Amino acid sequence: MISRRNIRVKVMQTLYAAETAEPVTPAGEALKSLKKHFDQTRALLVYLFHTLAETARFAETDARQKASKHLPSEADLNINTKLAGNNLLWKLLEDNSYRAAVKDYKPELQTDPETIKKLYTTLTASDTYKQYISAPGREAATEKSILEYILSSVMLTDENYIAQVEELYTNWDDDCDVVVQLVAGWLQKPGSFSFSEIISNDKVEFALSLLQTVMEKKEVTLELIKPRLKNWDPERIAVLDMILMEMGVCEFLFFETIPPKVTINEYIDLAKEYSTSQSGHFVNGILDNIHKDLVKEDKMHKVTFVKKK
Repeated sequence: MISRRNIRVKVMQTLYAAETAEPVTPAGEALKSLKKHFDQTRALLVYLFHTLAETARFAETDARQKASKHLPSEADLNINTKLAGNNLLWKLLEDNSYRAAVKDYKPELQTDPETIKKLYTTLTASDTYKQYISAPGREAATEKSILEYILSSVMLTDENYIAQVEELYTNWDDDCDVVVQLVAGWLQKPGSFSFSEIISNDKVEFALSLLQTVMEKKEVTLELIKPRLKNWDPERIAVLDMILMEMGVCEFLFFETIPPKVTINEYIDLAKEYSTSQSGHFVNGILDNIHKDLVKEDKMHKVTFVKKK
């Protein structure tokens, strides 16, 4: 499922878009925007599954096209279509939540038939595929491993395909790891999640609450941040750095189950990845000082129960 780190990224992006918009986006619209971010993740996940399924099903298309030649060869008339009947593939295609998601997002409208053909051609040239079609029967492990191979060694290694995904989905860089993990997890355990609910209710609540709290408590967080900027001009500090610090302070004060160390480490990592080269060190210093002062002043109250990130 989607991690809290991924949630923080989406909240960060929503806050950045809201603050840099003219005029500044109101909280209600920002919440709608955040929900759209999660919708984009779901759409990307469905697109990857659709590509995987269409690549496997192309075995039948290939057989039909070659058999319909004016003068088909013996090889043309004997294309192996074992892959198209893959048991795990059909569990996916018969999954009601997947079928509903396909109906909603219509990935077929974004799919280039030539790309599917090229992916299939790459697959059929591999020793892994040849071993798969030559093996008798349908062992569960083999059915799973061939689909895993298509994902990891055909789709994700094809530069042209990835370029198309990046063009279609601007969230690819942020979401690629989580959606690939979701695909791999589903192949390991079919039906392990519903395509309509790839993010748990508690994480949805965390995301919406974090966004709303940062927007509503801006004055409170800035009162803690600004005195610690020393010679830094708050107006000249990167907007993203300020947002990350505001998010961190809100977690200190208003999210009692999140350990301060987790909060600090998360926002250091996000600053390093999404802001300037110095941002990680800068955000670390400010949040660490605020944390120490809040502890001294007995203004931070955390519960002993800690939820997983």
